[in-house]
Amino acid sequence: MEPYDWDQLIQTIMPIDSINNGGICVKARVLVSDPLAQEGLEILQEHLQVDVNTDLSQDELIAIIPDYDALLVRSGTEVTARVIEAAERLKFIGRAGAGVDNINMDAATRKGIIVANAPEGNTLAATEHTMAMMLALARNIPQASASLKSGEWKRSKFTGVEMNDKTLGIVGFGRIGKEVAVRAGALEMHCIVYDPFISKERAAQLGVESVSLDDLFSRADIITVHTPLVNETRHIINERSIARMKEGVRIINCARGGIIDEKALYNGIVSGKVAGAALDVFEKEPPTDSPLIALPQVIATPHLGASTVEAQQNVAVSIAKQCIAVLSGGSARYVVNAPVIPIEHQDVIEPFAQLAEKIGRFLVQMVEGRLERVEVTFGGDLSQLGGNTRFITLHALKGLLDPILQVPVNIVNAELIARERGIAVSETMTQESDGFRSILTVRLKTDKMEETIGGTVFFKGRSRIVSIGGYTMDMIPEGYVIVSRHLDKPGVIGRASTILGKGSVNIAGMQVGRINPGEEAIMVLNVDSEISPEMMDEIRSMPGIFTAKFAKISVNLI
Repeated sequence: MEPYDWDQLIQTIMPIDSINNGGICVKARVLVSDPLAQEGLEILQEHLQVDVNTDLSQDELIAIIPDYDALLVRSGTEVTARVIEAAERLKFIGRAGAGVDNINMDAATRKGIIVANAPEGNTLAATEHTMAMMLALARNIPQASASLKSGEWKRSKFTGVEMNDKTLGIVGFGRIGKEVAVRAGALEMHCIVYDPFISKERAAQLGVESVSLDDLFSRADIITVHTPLVNETRHIINERSIARMKEGVRIINCARGGIIDEKALYNGIVSGKVAGAALDVFEKEPPTDSPLIALPQVIATPHLGASTVEAQQNVAVSIAKQCIAVLSGGSARYVVNAPVIPIEHQDVIEPFAQLAEKIGRFLVQMVEGRLERVEVTFGGDLSQLGGNTRFITLHALKGLLDPILQVPVNIVNAELIARERGIAVSETMTQESDGFRSILTVRLKTDKMEETIGGTVFFKGRSRIVSIGGYTMDMIPEGYVIVSRHLDKPGVIGRASTILGKGSVNIAGMQVGRINPGEEAIMVLNVDSEISPEMMDEIRSMPGIFTAKFAKISVNLI
Protein backbone atom coordinates (compact mmCIF):
# COMPACT_ATOMS: atom_id res chain seq x y z
CA MET A 1 0.00 0.00 0.00
CA GLU A 2 1.25 3.51 -0.80
CA PRO A 3 2.15 5.66 2.20
CA TYR A 4 0.34 8.62 0.63
CA ASP A 5 -2.35 9.56 -1.84
CA TRP A 6 0.28 10.77 -4.31
CA ASP A 7 -1.94 13.11 -6.30
CA GLN A 8 -3.28 14.72 -3.15
CA LEU A 9 0.26 15.13 -1.85
CA ILE A 10 1.41 16.89 -5.01
CA GLN A 11 -1.56 19.25 -4.98
CA THR A 12 -1.40 20.30 -1.33
CA ILE A 13 2.20 20.62 -0.19
CA MET A 14 3.88 24.01 -0.11
CA PRO A 15 7.30 24.64 -1.65
CA ILE A 16 9.83 22.67 0.38
CA ASP A 17 12.40 24.62 2.35
CA SER A 18 15.98 23.60 3.00
CA ILE A 19 18.33 25.38 5.42
CA ASN A 20 21.76 26.17 4.08
CA ASN A 21 24.90 26.63 6.14
CA GLY A 22 24.09 30.28 6.81
CA GLY A 23 20.79 29.40 8.47
CA ILE A 24 18.67 31.01 5.72
CA CYS A 25 15.65 29.10 4.45
CA VAL A 26 15.89 28.45 0.72
CA LYS A 27 13.92 26.29 -1.65
CA ALA A 28 15.17 22.70 -1.57
CA ARG A 29 17.35 21.91 -4.56
CA VAL A 30 17.37 18.78 -6.67
CA LEU A 31 20.00 17.88 -9.24
CA VAL A 32 18.88 15.87 -12.25
CA SER A 33 22.11 14.48 -13.71
CA ASP A 34 20.63 12.21 -16.41
CA PRO A 35 17.87 12.92 -18.94
CA LEU A 36 14.44 12.78 -17.28
CA ALA A 37 11.06 12.93 -19.02
CA GLN A 38 9.44 16.37 -19.00
CA GLU A 39 6.43 15.09 -17.05
CA GLY A 40 8.65 14.32 -14.08
CA LEU A 41 10.53 17.62 -14.34
CA GLU A 42 7.30 19.60 -14.30
CA ILE A 43 6.17 17.93 -11.07
CA LEU A 44 9.51 18.69 -9.44
CA GLN A 45 9.59 22.29 -10.62
CA GLU A 46 6.30 23.08 -8.91
CA HIS A 47 7.85 22.53 -5.48
CA LEU A 48 11.65 22.46 -5.79
CA GLN A 49 14.52 24.30 -7.36
CA VAL A 50 15.51 21.94 -10.15
CA ASP A 51 18.83 21.97 -11.98
CA VAL A 52 19.24 19.70 -14.98
CA ASN A 53 22.96 19.15 -15.55
CA THR A 54 23.79 16.01 -17.52
CA ASP A 55 27.02 14.37 -18.72
CA LEU A 56 28.92 15.42 -15.61
CA SER A 57 32.28 13.85 -14.88
CA GLN A 58 32.86 12.39 -11.41
CA ASP A 59 34.94 15.41 -10.40
CA GLU A 60 32.32 17.84 -11.70
CA LEU A 61 29.56 16.03 -9.82
CA ILE A 62 31.60 15.93 -6.63
CA ALA A 63 32.24 19.66 -6.90
CA ILE A 64 28.56 20.64 -7.04
CA ILE A 65 26.78 17.91 -5.03
CA PRO A 66 27.25 19.69 -1.64
CA ASP A 67 24.62 22.25 -2.72
CA TYR A 68 21.81 19.72 -3.30
CA ASP A 69 19.15 18.06 -1.17
CA ALA A 70 18.28 15.37 -3.73
CA LEU A 71 19.91 13.70 -6.72
CA LEU A 72 17.92 12.03 -9.50
CA VAL A 73 19.69 9.73 -11.94
CA ARG A 74 19.11 7.05 -14.51
CA SER A 75 21.85 4.61 -15.50
CA GLY A 76 24.37 7.12 -16.80
CA THR A 77 25.51 8.73 -13.54
CA GLU A 78 27.75 6.70 -11.24
CA VAL A 79 26.83 7.68 -7.68
CA THR A 80 30.02 6.48 -6.05
CA ALA A 81 31.15 6.59 -2.44
CA ARG A 82 33.19 9.69 -3.31
CA VAL A 83 30.08 11.46 -4.56
CA ILE A 84 28.09 10.50 -1.48
CA GLU A 85 30.90 11.50 0.87
CA ALA A 86 31.01 14.94 -0.74
CA ALA A 87 27.24 15.42 -0.33
CA GLU A 88 26.55 17.69 2.63
CA ARG A 89 22.78 18.15 2.36
CA LEU A 90 21.72 15.11 0.37
CA LYS A 91 18.64 13.35 1.78
CA PHE A 92 17.41 11.44 -1.27
CA ILE A 93 18.87 9.63 -4.28
CA GLY A 94 16.28 8.60 -6.84
CA ARG A 95 16.85 6.15 -9.70
CA ALA A 96 14.38 6.68 -12.55
CA GLY A 97 14.19 2.98 -13.37
CA ALA A 98 14.62 -0.37 -11.68
CA GLY A 99 18.34 -1.10 -11.46
CA VAL A 100 20.43 0.60 -8.78
CA ASP A 101 23.81 -0.90 -9.71
CA ASN A 102 25.20 2.57 -10.37
CA ILE A 103 24.51 3.76 -6.79
CA ASN A 104 26.77 2.86 -3.87
CA MET A 105 24.03 1.63 -1.55
CA ASP A 106 26.30 0.95 1.40
CA ALA A 107 27.74 4.47 1.38
CA ALA A 108 24.28 6.02 1.06
CA THR A 109 22.90 3.93 3.91
CA ARG A 110 25.81 4.73 6.21
CA LYS A 111 25.17 8.42 5.59
CA GLY A 112 21.42 8.11 6.19
CA ILE A 113 20.46 8.96 2.59
CA ILE A 114 17.26 7.37 1.33
CA VAL A 115 17.68 5.60 -1.98
CA ALA A 116 14.57 4.77 -4.01
CA ASN A 117 13.85 3.49 -7.49
CA ALA A 118 10.87 3.16 -9.84
CA PRO A 119 10.68 -0.58 -10.50
CA GLU A 120 7.17 -0.78 -11.92
CA GLY A 121 7.40 2.05 -14.43
CA ASN A 122 9.09 0.00 -17.15
CA THR A 123 7.52 -3.39 -16.42
CA LEU A 124 5.15 -3.27 -19.40
CA ALA A 125 7.84 -1.89 -21.69
CA ALA A 126 10.20 -4.76 -20.85
CA THR A 127 7.35 -7.25 -21.12
CA GLU A 128 6.24 -6.08 -24.52
CA HIS A 129 9.81 -5.97 -25.80
CA THR A 130 10.24 -9.58 -24.70
CA MET A 131 7.09 -10.59 -26.58
CA ALA A 132 8.18 -8.64 -29.66
CA MET A 133 11.57 -10.33 -29.62
CA MET A 134 9.99 -13.76 -29.20
CA LEU A 135 7.63 -13.30 -32.15
CA ALA A 136 10.31 -11.72 -34.32
CA LEU A 137 12.61 -14.64 -33.54
CA ALA A 138 9.95 -17.23 -34.29
CA ARG A 139 9.00 -15.68 -37.64
CA ASN A 140 12.45 -14.44 -38.76
CA ILE A 141 11.04 -10.96 -39.20
CA PRO A 142 14.28 -8.90 -39.05
CA GLN A 143 16.07 -11.27 -41.43
CA ALA A 144 13.16 -11.36 -43.86
CA SER A 145 12.85 -7.59 -43.80
CA ALA A 146 16.55 -7.13 -44.52
CA SER A 147 16.36 -9.66 -47.35
CA LEU A 148 13.37 -7.97 -48.98
CA LYS A 149 14.97 -4.52 -48.72
CA SER A 150 18.07 -5.87 -50.45
CA GLY A 151 15.94 -6.82 -53.46
CA GLU A 152 15.32 -10.51 -52.69
CA TRP A 153 12.01 -12.39 -52.56
CA LYS A 154 12.83 -15.63 -50.71
CA ARG A 155 9.71 -16.76 -48.87
CA SER A 156 10.78 -20.33 -48.15
CA LYS A 157 14.07 -19.22 -46.62
CA PHE A 158 12.27 -17.53 -43.74
CA THR A 159 9.68 -20.14 -42.78
CA GLY A 160 8.97 -19.72 -39.09
CA VAL A 161 7.18 -21.51 -36.27
CA GLU A 162 3.92 -20.77 -34.48
CA MET A 163 3.60 -19.97 -30.78
CA ASN A 164 0.35 -21.87 -30.35
CA ASP A 165 0.82 -25.00 -28.20
CA LYS A 166 4.52 -24.31 -27.66
CA THR A 167 6.04 -24.55 -24.16
CA LEU A 168 7.50 -21.30 -22.91
CA GLY A 169 10.04 -21.60 -20.08
CA ILE A 170 10.26 -18.48 -17.90
CA VAL A 171 13.31 -18.30 -15.63
CA GLY A 172 12.42 -15.83 -12.88
CA PHE A 173 8.78 -15.14 -12.11
CA GLY A 174 8.78 -11.58 -10.81
CA ARG A 175 6.77 -8.68 -12.20
CA ILE A 176 8.01 -8.98 -15.78
CA GLY A 177 7.95 -12.78 -15.82
CA LYS A 178 4.33 -12.75 -14.68
CA GLU A 179 3.30 -10.24 -17.34
CA VAL A 180 5.08 -12.28 -20.03
CA ALA A 181 3.12 -15.35 -18.90
CA VAL A 182 -0.18 -13.47 -19.20
CA ARG A 183 0.54 -12.51 -22.79
CA ALA A 184 1.93 -15.93 -23.68
CA GLY A 185 -1.30 -17.43 -22.36
CA ALA A 186 -3.23 -15.31 -24.84
CA LEU A 187 -1.16 -16.98 -27.57
CA GLU A 188 -2.25 -20.36 -26.12
CA MET A 189 1.27 -21.26 -25.05
CA HIS A 190 1.90 -23.54 -22.08
CA CYS A 191 4.01 -21.64 -19.53
CA ILE A 192 6.39 -23.39 -17.17
CA VAL A 193 8.33 -21.28 -14.68
CA TYR A 194 11.32 -21.63 -12.42
CA ASP A 195 11.37 -19.49 -9.30
CA PRO A 196 12.35 -21.07 -5.96
CA PHE A 197 10.13 -18.65 -4.09
CA ILE A 198 6.87 -19.29 -5.89
CA SER A 199 4.88 -22.21 -4.53
CA LYS A 200 3.21 -24.71 -6.83
CA GLU A 201 -0.16 -23.56 -5.52
CA ARG A 202 0.57 -19.89 -6.21
CA ALA A 203 1.89 -20.74 -9.67
CA ALA A 204 -1.28 -22.70 -10.44
CA GLN A 205 -3.38 -19.72 -9.34
CA LEU A 206 -1.48 -17.61 -11.87
CA GLY A 207 -2.07 -20.15 -14.64
CA VAL A 208 1.46 -21.50 -14.93
CA GLU A 209 3.29 -24.67 -13.91
CA SER A 210 6.16 -24.38 -11.42
CA VAL A 211 9.04 -26.73 -12.26
CA SER A 212 12.68 -27.28 -11.43
CA LEU A 213 15.34 -25.54 -13.51
CA ASP A 214 16.42 -28.84 -15.05
CA ASP A 215 12.83 -29.64 -16.04
CA LEU A 216 12.41 -26.20 -17.58
CA PHE A 217 15.55 -26.55 -19.65
CA SER A 218 14.58 -30.01 -20.91
CA ARG A 219 10.91 -29.23 -21.69
CA ALA A 220 10.79 -25.68 -23.05
CA ASP A 221 10.59 -24.88 -26.76
CA ILE A 222 11.39 -21.24 -25.98
CA ILE A 223 13.26 -19.95 -22.92
CA THR A 224 13.16 -16.38 -21.66
CA VAL A 225 15.12 -15.15 -18.63
CA HIS A 226 13.89 -12.52 -16.17
CA THR A 227 16.28 -12.66 -13.23
CA PRO A 228 18.76 -10.18 -11.79
CA LEU A 229 22.45 -10.69 -12.49
CA VAL A 230 23.92 -12.06 -9.26
CA ASN A 231 26.51 -14.75 -8.63
CA GLU A 232 23.81 -17.43 -8.57
CA THR A 233 22.35 -16.41 -11.95
CA ARG A 234 25.54 -15.51 -13.83
CA HIS A 235 25.82 -17.89 -16.80
CA ILE A 236 22.76 -19.81 -15.62
CA ILE A 237 22.43 -20.69 -19.30
CA ASN A 238 25.72 -22.36 -20.17
CA GLU A 239 27.14 -25.35 -22.02
CA ARG A 240 25.74 -27.86 -19.51
CA SER A 241 22.25 -26.34 -19.47
CA ILE A 242 22.15 -25.97 -23.25
CA ALA A 243 23.09 -29.65 -23.58
CA ARG A 244 19.92 -30.52 -21.60
CA MET A 245 17.66 -28.42 -23.83
CA LYS A 246 15.50 -29.55 -26.73
CA GLU A 247 16.90 -29.60 -30.24
CA GLY A 248 15.85 -26.34 -31.89
CA VAL A 249 15.27 -24.41 -28.68
CA ARG A 250 15.02 -20.61 -28.93
CA ILE A 251 16.48 -18.38 -26.19
CA ILE A 252 15.57 -14.79 -25.25
CA ASN A 253 17.36 -12.39 -22.91
CA CYS A 254 15.84 -8.98 -22.26
CA ALA A 255 16.92 -8.93 -18.61
CA ARG A 256 20.65 -8.58 -17.87
CA GLY A 257 23.81 -9.28 -19.81
CA GLY A 258 25.81 -12.08 -18.21
CA ILE A 259 22.87 -14.35 -17.41
CA ILE A 260 23.76 -16.24 -20.58
CA ASP A 261 27.27 -17.52 -21.30
CA GLU A 262 27.61 -15.94 -24.74
CA LYS A 263 30.36 -18.31 -25.89
CA ALA A 264 28.22 -21.32 -24.99
CA LEU A 265 25.24 -19.77 -26.79
CA TYR A 266 27.36 -19.14 -29.89
CA ASN A 267 28.52 -22.76 -29.92
CA GLY A 268 24.96 -23.97 -29.39
CA ILE A 269 23.69 -21.99 -32.37
CA VAL A 270 26.57 -22.98 -34.66
CA SER A 271 26.06 -26.66 -33.79
CA GLY A 272 22.33 -26.42 -34.56
CA LYS A 273 21.25 -27.29 -31.02
CA VAL A 274 19.84 -23.78 -30.56
CA ALA A 275 17.65 -22.61 -33.43
CA GLY A 276 18.10 -18.94 -32.59
CA ALA A 277 18.40 -16.26 -29.95
CA ALA A 278 16.92 -12.82 -29.33
CA LEU A 279 19.16 -10.57 -27.24
CA ASP A 280 18.56 -7.08 -25.90
CA VAL A 281 21.43 -7.15 -23.40
CA PHE A 282 25.02 -8.33 -23.50
CA GLU A 283 27.92 -9.08 -21.19
CA LYS A 284 29.79 -6.18 -22.76
CA GLU A 285 27.84 -3.23 -24.13
CA PRO A 286 28.03 -2.24 -26.87
CA PRO A 287 28.84 -5.80 -28.07
CA THR A 288 31.20 -4.71 -30.81
CA ASP A 289 33.40 -7.79 -30.57
CA SER A 290 30.67 -10.38 -30.00
CA PRO A 291 30.56 -13.09 -32.69
CA LEU A 292 26.89 -13.61 -31.83
CA ILE A 293 25.93 -10.43 -33.67
CA ALA A 294 27.16 -11.84 -36.98
CA LEU A 295 25.05 -15.01 -36.78
CA PRO A 296 21.93 -14.89 -38.96
CA GLN A 297 20.04 -16.87 -36.31
CA VAL A 298 20.47 -14.04 -33.77
CA ILE A 299 18.31 -10.94 -33.62
CA ALA A 300 19.54 -8.15 -31.37
CA THR A 301 18.56 -4.73 -30.09
CA PRO A 302 20.69 -2.15 -28.21
CA HIS A 303 19.25 -2.51 -24.68
CA LEU A 304 15.81 -1.17 -25.57
CA GLY A 305 13.77 -3.06 -22.97
CA ALA A 306 12.72 0.07 -21.09
CA SER A 307 12.90 2.46 -24.05
CA THR A 308 9.32 3.51 -24.61
CA VAL A 309 7.83 6.97 -24.26
CA GLU A 310 5.39 5.68 -21.66
CA ALA A 311 8.02 3.90 -19.59
CA GLN A 312 10.25 6.96 -19.44
CA GLN A 313 7.26 9.09 -18.40
CA ASN A 314 6.20 6.56 -15.76
CA VAL A 315 9.59 6.25 -14.08
CA ALA A 316 10.12 10.02 -14.18
CA VAL A 317 6.77 10.76 -12.54
CA SER A 318 7.25 8.01 -9.95
CA ILE A 319 10.69 9.17 -8.85
CA ALA A 320 9.64 12.84 -8.83
CA LYS A 321 6.74 12.10 -6.48
CA GLN A 322 8.94 10.04 -4.19
CA CYS A 323 11.52 12.81 -4.09
CA ILE A 324 8.90 15.35 -3.04
CA ALA A 325 7.50 12.98 -0.42
CA VAL A 326 10.89 12.43 1.21
CA LEU A 327 11.89 16.11 1.17
CA SER A 328 8.55 17.00 2.74
CA GLY A 329 9.20 14.66 5.66
CA GLY A 330 7.44 11.55 4.36
CA SER A 331 8.70 8.28 2.95
CA ALA A 332 9.31 6.95 -0.54
CA ARG A 333 7.23 4.14 -1.97
CA TYR A 334 10.16 2.09 -3.28
CA VAL A 335 12.97 2.53 -0.77
CA VAL A 336 15.83 0.14 -1.54
CA ASN A 337 18.20 0.69 1.35
CA ALA A 338 18.12 0.10 5.07
CA PRO A 339 16.47 2.18 7.79
CA VAL A 340 18.48 3.45 10.73
CA ILE A 341 18.62 1.25 13.84
CA PRO A 342 18.57 2.64 17.42
CA ILE A 343 22.06 3.83 18.32
CA GLU A 344 21.89 2.28 21.80
CA HIS A 345 21.49 -1.19 20.29
CA GLN A 346 23.85 -0.90 17.32
CA ASP A 347 26.75 -2.76 18.94
CA VAL A 348 24.55 -5.82 19.46
CA ILE A 349 22.18 -5.65 16.52
CA GLU A 350 24.58 -4.94 13.67
CA PRO A 351 26.87 -7.99 14.13
CA PHE A 352 23.88 -10.29 14.69
CA ALA A 353 22.20 -8.82 11.61
CA GLN A 354 25.27 -9.68 9.55
CA LEU A 355 25.28 -13.17 11.03
CA ALA A 356 21.55 -13.54 10.29
CA GLU A 357 22.09 -12.69 6.64
CA LYS A 358 24.95 -15.17 6.36
CA ILE A 359 22.84 -17.86 7.98
CA GLY A 360 20.03 -17.08 5.54
CA ARG A 361 22.32 -17.34 2.53
CA PHE A 362 23.79 -20.56 3.92
CA LEU A 363 20.40 -22.10 4.68
CA VAL A 364 18.81 -21.43 1.31
CA GLN A 365 21.65 -23.38 -0.36
CA MET A 366 21.25 -26.29 2.05
CA VAL A 367 17.61 -27.06 1.30
CA GLU A 368 15.56 -28.34 -1.59
CA GLY A 369 12.00 -27.43 -2.46
CA ARG A 370 9.91 -24.32 -2.10
CA LEU A 371 10.14 -22.18 0.97
CA GLU A 372 7.14 -22.37 3.26
CA ARG A 373 8.20 -21.11 6.70
CA VAL A 374 11.04 -19.24 8.37
CA GLU A 375 11.32 -19.34 12.16
CA VAL A 376 13.85 -17.08 13.87
CA THR A 377 14.58 -17.76 17.54
CA PHE A 378 16.36 -15.25 19.77
CA GLY A 379 17.98 -16.90 22.79
CA GLY A 380 19.62 -15.47 25.89
CA ASP A 381 20.30 -11.73 25.92
CA LEU A 382 18.91 -11.35 22.39
CA SER A 383 15.44 -12.05 23.73
CA GLN A 384 15.62 -8.72 25.62
CA LEU A 385 15.85 -6.60 22.46
CA GLY A 386 12.07 -6.35 22.10
CA GLY A 387 10.86 -4.98 18.78
CA ASN A 388 14.41 -4.39 17.58
CA THR A 389 14.80 -8.10 16.81
CA ARG A 390 12.82 -7.46 13.64
CA PHE A 391 15.87 -5.75 12.15
CA ILE A 392 17.78 -9.02 12.54
CA THR A 393 14.89 -11.11 11.18
CA LEU A 394 14.69 -8.94 8.09
CA HIS A 395 18.39 -9.50 7.43
CA ALA A 396 17.82 -13.24 7.70
CA LEU A 397 15.04 -12.90 5.11
CA LYS A 398 17.28 -10.81 2.91
CA GLY A 399 19.90 -13.54 3.01
CA LEU A 400 17.31 -16.13 2.05
CA LEU A 401 15.61 -14.18 -0.73
CA ASP A 402 18.21 -11.89 -2.25
CA PRO A 403 20.47 -14.34 -4.12
CA ILE A 404 18.09 -15.22 -6.96
CA LEU A 405 15.15 -12.84 -6.94
CA GLN A 406 14.74 -10.36 -9.76
CA VAL A 407 13.79 -7.45 -7.52
CA PRO A 408 16.39 -5.95 -5.20
CA VAL A 409 15.79 -7.39 -1.71
CA ASN A 410 16.64 -5.40 1.39
CA ILE A 411 15.38 -5.14 4.94
CA VAL A 412 12.72 -2.69 3.83
CA ASN A 413 11.00 -4.98 1.33
CA ALA A 414 12.11 -8.47 2.43
CA GLU A 415 9.06 -9.11 4.61
CA LEU A 416 6.63 -7.98 1.90
CA ILE A 417 8.36 -10.18 -0.68
CA ALA A 418 8.17 -13.17 1.65
CA ARG A 419 4.49 -12.55 2.29
CA GLU A 420 3.73 -12.23 -1.44
CA ARG A 421 5.33 -15.63 -1.99
CA GLY A 422 3.37 -17.27 0.81
CA ILE A 423 6.38 -17.70 3.11
CA ALA A 424 5.35 -17.58 6.78
CA VAL A 425 7.76 -15.75 9.08
CA SER A 426 7.77 -16.01 12.87
CA GLU A 427 9.94 -14.87 15.78
CA THR A 428 10.38 -16.65 19.11
CA MET A 429 12.04 -15.34 22.29
CA THR A 430 13.60 -17.70 24.81
CA GLN A 431 15.95 -17.45 27.77
CA GLU A 432 17.61 -20.70 26.67
CA SER A 433 20.90 -20.11 24.91
CA ASP A 434 22.75 -23.47 24.85
CA GLY A 435 25.45 -22.11 27.12
CA PHE A 436 26.09 -18.94 25.12
CA ARG A 437 25.29 -15.42 26.24
CA SER A 438 23.16 -14.98 23.11
CA ILE A 439 22.24 -17.32 20.30
CA LEU A 440 20.39 -16.79 17.03
CA THR A 441 18.68 -19.78 15.43
CA VAL A 442 17.03 -19.83 12.01
CA ARG A 443 14.83 -22.76 10.98
CA LEU A 444 13.83 -23.02 7.34
CA LYS A 445 11.01 -25.32 6.22
CA THR A 446 10.27 -26.20 2.60
CA ASP A 447 7.73 -28.52 1.02
CA LYS A 448 10.41 -31.23 1.00
CA MET A 449 12.53 -30.79 4.11
CA GLU A 450 13.66 -28.50 6.88
CA GLU A 451 17.03 -27.32 8.13
CA THR A 452 18.18 -25.36 11.18
CA ILE A 453 21.34 -23.32 11.73
CA GLY A 454 22.34 -21.60 14.95
CA GLY A 455 25.00 -18.96 15.49
CA THR A 456 26.38 -16.48 17.96
CA VAL A 457 28.62 -13.43 18.11
CA PHE A 458 31.60 -13.27 20.43
CA PHE A 459 33.80 -10.37 21.52
CA LYS A 460 34.55 -7.70 18.85
CA GLY A 461 31.88 -9.00 16.51
CA ARG A 462 33.45 -12.38 15.79
CA SER A 463 30.60 -14.58 14.59
CA ARG A 464 30.39 -18.35 14.56
CA ILE A 465 27.92 -20.98 13.40
CA VAL A 466 27.55 -23.24 16.41
CA SER A 467 25.02 -25.79 15.16
CA ILE A 468 23.67 -27.26 11.93
CA GLY A 469 20.69 -29.57 12.08
CA GLY A 470 21.27 -30.35 15.74
CA TYR A 471 24.98 -31.09 15.35
CA THR A 472 27.31 -28.93 17.45
CA MET A 473 30.24 -27.19 15.77
CA ASP A 474 32.41 -24.07 15.71
CA MET A 475 32.45 -22.76 12.16
CA ILE A 476 33.43 -19.37 10.73
CA PRO A 477 30.56 -18.32 8.41
CA GLU A 478 32.65 -17.21 5.44
CA GLY A 479 33.75 -18.34 2.01
CA TYR A 480 33.05 -21.73 0.44
CA VAL A 481 31.58 -24.61 2.40
CA ILE A 482 30.76 -28.28 1.78
CA VAL A 483 28.25 -29.89 4.12
CA SER A 484 27.65 -33.64 3.99
CA ARG A 485 25.56 -36.11 5.93
CA HIS A 486 27.14 -39.55 5.92
CA LEU A 487 27.36 -42.88 7.69
CA ASP A 488 29.68 -42.70 10.67
CA LYS A 489 32.29 -45.23 9.60
CA PRO A 490 36.01 -45.11 8.80
CA GLY A 491 37.16 -43.86 5.41
CA VAL A 492 34.30 -41.54 4.41
CA ILE A 493 36.04 -38.32 5.37
CA GLY A 494 39.34 -39.52 3.94
CA ARG A 495 37.84 -40.37 0.54
CA ALA A 496 36.13 -36.96 0.33
CA SER A 497 39.42 -35.25 1.15
CA THR A 498 41.17 -37.30 -1.54
CA ILE A 499 38.65 -36.19 -4.17
CA LEU A 500 39.22 -32.56 -3.23
CA GLY A 501 42.97 -33.04 -3.25
CA LYS A 502 42.90 -34.51 -6.74
CA GLY A 503 40.98 -31.43 -7.83
CA SER A 504 43.58 -29.11 -6.25
CA VAL A 505 41.01 -27.80 -3.75
CA ASN A 506 42.55 -26.80 -0.45
CA ILE A 507 40.68 -27.55 2.78
CA ALA A 508 40.86 -24.55 5.10
CA GLY A 509 38.94 -26.04 8.00
CA MET A 510 36.97 -29.11 9.01
CA GLN A 511 34.14 -29.74 11.45
CA VAL A 512 32.69 -33.18 12.13
CA GLY A 513 29.94 -34.25 14.47
CA ARG A 514 27.71 -37.15 15.37
CA ILE A 515 25.00 -37.98 17.86
CA ASN A 516 25.29 -41.77 18.07
CA PRO A 517 28.37 -43.75 16.95
CA GLY A 518 27.86 -45.73 13.75
CA GLU A 519 24.81 -43.75 12.68
CA GLU A 520 24.42 -40.50 10.73
CA ALA A 521 27.22 -37.93 11.09
CA ILE A 522 27.92 -34.52 9.62
CA MET A 523 31.04 -33.10 7.97
CA VAL A 524 31.54 -29.40 7.27
CA LEU A 525 34.53 -28.42 5.15
CA ASN A 526 35.66 -24.85 4.59
CA VAL A 527 37.50 -24.78 1.26
CA ASP A 528 39.49 -22.09 -0.53
CA SER A 529 37.75 -22.21 -3.91
CA GLU A 530 34.53 -23.08 -5.65
CA ILE A 531 33.71 -26.73 -6.22
CA SER A 532 32.65 -27.86 -9.68
CA PRO A 533 29.33 -29.70 -10.07
CA GLU A 534 31.27 -32.72 -11.32
CA MET A 535 33.38 -32.86 -8.16
CA MET A 536 30.29 -32.52 -5.97
CA ASP A 537 28.66 -35.35 -7.92
CA GLU A 538 31.72 -37.50 -7.27
CA ILE A 539 31.51 -36.79 -3.53
CA ARG A 540 27.78 -37.60 -3.51
CA SER A 541 28.44 -40.91 -5.25
CA MET A 542 30.80 -42.10 -2.51
CA PRO A 543 29.63 -45.10 -0.44
CA GLY A 544 28.17 -43.91 2.85
CA ILE A 545 27.31 -40.36 1.72
CA PHE A 546 23.63 -39.51 2.21
CA THR A 547 23.66 -35.89 1.05
CA ALA A 548 26.31 -33.33 0.11
CA LYS A 549 25.77 -29.63 -0.55
CA PHE A 550 28.08 -26.83 -1.64
CA ALA A 551 27.41 -23.28 -0.45
CA LYS A 552 28.92 -19.84 -0.89
CA ILE A 553 28.52 -17.60 2.14
CA SER A 554 28.84 -13.89 1.61
CA VAL A 555 27.02 -10.81 2.78
CA ASN A 556 26.47 -7.31 1.44
CA LEU A 557 24.46 -5.42 4.03
CA ILE A 558 22.18 -2.72 2.69
